Amino acid sequence: MAASYEELSKNHPCFGGCRFNAGRIHLPVSPGCNIACKFCDRKINDVEQRPGVSSTVITPQEAGDFIDKALELVPNIKVAGIAGPGDTLATDYAFETFRRIDETHPELLKCMSTNGLLLYDKADELIETGIDTLTVTVNAVDPKIEMQLNDYIYYHGQKYIGIKAAEILIENQLKGIKKVADAGVTVKINTVLVPGINDKHIKTIAKTVSEAGAILYNIIPLIPQAKLKDLRKPTKEELEKAQSEAEEYIRVFKHCAHCRADAVGVPGISEYSKLVYQSRLNVKSTFSHG
Repeated sequence: MAASYEELSKNHPCFGGCRFNAGRIHLPVSPGCNIACKFCDRKINDVEQRPGVSSTVITPQEAGDFIDKALELVPNIKVAGIAGPGDTLATDYAFETFRRIDETHPELLKCMSTNGLLLYDKADELIETGIDTLTVTVNAVDPKIEMQLNDYIYYHGQKYIGIKAAEILIENQLKGIKKVADAGVTVKINTVLVPGINDKHIKTIAKTVSEAGAILYNIIPLIPQAKLKDLRKPTKEELEKAQSEAEEYIRVFKHCAHCRADAVGVPGISEYSKLVYQSRLNVKSTFSHG
């Protein structure tokens, strides 16, 4: 049975007031992706502090050993999360990893992030893994806005672009959110705030995902990079305005640390990813869109 919001608020750094004393480990087992987001720049390095970056990619079989190593350094780790560096549903590695965690570290909360393209397709399997929290990145619920943020998607072996790609993505996200939320999984939404594209759309996103069953909303300022490198990041005032608009419909999380896909420690307090994963820094990138 998935953890309650009360339990999450005590043990998960992305929920409630525990964010300065509860640790987490991100297990970078998901290299591939099925969406070409225009703001995404996935990389293998140990320098940048942002999503989509990892010093290595590990296998599900190795996850337990890395958790053991992390717990030696950070005994208050309460959460095992999978947030990439690609999409967690583009391969089956995340599911396999969670099944192994059930055997080796059943005391840890299981947390997962996804772009949601395959969320409805894989909802039953996801629910069966017993994850406690799911984060879905929803940047628009209007296809005309969403199509400005992605070059293409790969879905069921076919490449889609433009409005069709956006329609498929949004439909699968919202249907998937409802299905897993109805099953008792706590759903958080991430939205990348992109000035001039979706900044006037936040209230609609918040209302829509709340109606689908999400209970927490995190608005992430754009990091200008990749094909959106020439756009500016939102100002502090723009971010606060978006958060205020969203709060009319859903609880808003305001302490995001832009965690790496291999983050280890307490967000904003300690970071041990280099010590945990440094022995694998020579692993080559295996990223692919497919």
